[in-house]
Amino acid sequence: MTVSKRRKGLTVASALLGGVLMLSACSGGGDSASGSDGGDSSQSKVDEAAAKKASEAQIKITPEDGSDNASINNSAAVTVSKGTLTSVKMTTSDGTEVSGQISADKTSWKPSTQLERSTTYKLAAEAKDSEGRVAHENASFTTVSPANSFIGSFTPDDGTTVGVGMPVSINFDKAITNKAAVQKGIKVSTTSGQEVACHWFNANRMDCRPEDYWKEGSTVTLKLALDGVEGAEGVYGVQQKTVTFKIGRNQVSYVDAKTKQMKITQDGKVVRTIPISAGSPENKTYEGIMVMSEKFKETRMNGATVGFTDDDGKGEYDIKDVPHAIRLSSSGTFIHGNYWGAKSIFGNVNTSHGCVGLQDAKGADDPSTPGAWFYSNSMIGDVVVVENTGDKTIAPDNGLNGWNMSWADWKAGSAV
Repeated sequence: MTVSKRRKGLTVASALLGGVLMLSACSGGGDSASGSDGGDSSQSKVDEAAAKKASEAQIKITPEDGSDNASINNSAAVTVSKGTLTSVKMTTSDGTEVSGQISADKTSWKPSTQLERSTTYKLAAEAKDSEGRVAHENASFTTVSPANSFIGSFTPDDGTTVGVGMPVSINFDKAITNKAAVQKGIKVSTTSGQEVACHWFNANRMDCRPEDYWKEGSTVTLKLALDGVEGAEGVYGVQQKTVTFKIGRNQVSYVDAKTKQMKITQDGKVVRTIPISAGSPENKTYEGIMVMSEKFKETRMNGATVGFTDDDGKGEYDIKDVPHAIRLSSSGTFIHGNYWGAKSIFGNVNTSHGCVGLQDAKGADDPSTPGAWFYSNSMIGDVVVVENTGDKTIAPDNGLNGWNMSWADWKAGSAV
């Protein structure tokens, strides 16, 4: 056989084989390859038949497949149009299933819990149209990582009752450079109708308060709508939360280091006067308006933690069981019980290292002492005004003490 004849034979065989393959792939079982109209095996007819058999249900999964930096609050939504959902399964990359619920009308699904940061999730959804034809959709996405997100720790806690001086204080775990955007995502309101303004002390802390103390008996609401808000380049908020707290009775206590007396007032009326011992002339107590931020029935106080040390580097004092201690500043100013000093010093001599001391008993178990009474009748957020110590006014950001700023200066620290 010549080369030309062999090539011709192979060409004919290839064409015949191609025809057989086409008939095998596209012809219906047992049907003739050639119909009366000559067009039953065309690709357009096949596509038309396939389209008639496909489900009309259209499933949508958000975020889109392959997304990263996804929200931990609003991601993983599944919806369907022209049909109803029959099943949705969400799992982490290690196969752990995430609980969720299909809506009553079977047109949407969402997870039952908040998602975790820096986690890859997979979604598989199935739906049927009105004729029972099934549609499927799958997607995978990764939530925002801790390195690319920020969270604000806030005080007071949800559902608490606090004193009239308690500001809303938010400390962010990342430095905020886009303060305006973050502040716009935070709203503080009160049933008293008082105007509330926010003040940035630095890139990580923002406090909010009214011009005067909160109105007693009112309810304050903090709304955090920070999910997806870019607080700094490439760093996004993840919080979506509403917090409410109540304002208790109006209690303000006035400490006079000159007379060495403290007057406790409620609604402007003096309810009790207690003798005190404030900071010594060498260790004066800060002056100014201070807000109670923590309470301890007993606590340890070591001078070394606040800079009071002996030549050997040890604290000038180390008292392991200070009774009825209430914090007034971040730097270590407390109003607390004192059992180690003679009763005669209270009301007569200022002897402390800067705290305000009240006569008390060791063990914090004698309710008749002034220290125990004051502790029992005080709450977080109550105000203590310290006067006539001869020291400087406490810094507004040293504790929850922004009341030491004028209203104009406070509002000037807003980013919006």
